[in-house]
Amino acid sequence: MDYKVKAILVDAAGFGRTITRLAHEIIERNRGTERLGIIGMQTRGVYLAQRLAGKIMEIEKIQIPVGVLDITMYRDDYRTSLHQPQVQITEIPFDLYNMNVVLVDDVLYTGRTVRAALDALMDFGRPKRIQLAVLVDRGHRELPIKPDFIGKNVPTSINEEVRVRMTEIDNEDSVLLVEVPQS
Repeated sequence: MDYKVKAILVDAAGFGRTITRLAHEIIERNRGTERLGIIGMQTRGVYLAQRLAGKIMEIEKIQIPVGVLDITMYRDDYRTSLHQPQVQITEIPFDLYNMNVVLVDDVLYTGRTVRAALDALMDFGRPKRIQLAVLVDRGHRELPIKPDFIGKNVPTSINEEVRVRMTEIDNEDSVLLVEVPQS
């Protein structure tokens, strides 16, 4: 382990409550589910998007289309800091035209990942509106990007990181504040 856990910000029960609250906020802001689609950014954003769609299904009894977006080739550091980029799948099984799309990611930091995701989405079509949902907003923005739906705001210092753990890949649901050694 290359980091020290400073705090457990969200436990498994809190994780579930946060997903429920975000689902309700998405439904309310969009005045229902008509022409609504959810797209998760690889990797944990995909699982969050699937959970949000599942929760919306529980609440509204409507199946929301869910897509998967890989932004690797759209990153602004693609050529400078990614030596062997791991390109993953992008699958958007619905037409984006005139859709209200909720783009989902786990942690919002500088905003550069979201900028890359917006560029990638526009290559797939022209949605009516794109909204951003994040589980955690940790601050330190470098671009003028603001989420529409936030699970938790966590002010961090530059030597701290937020680590989201999900049962699908980490065998637990939690959000951790960790201290990372500076290199």
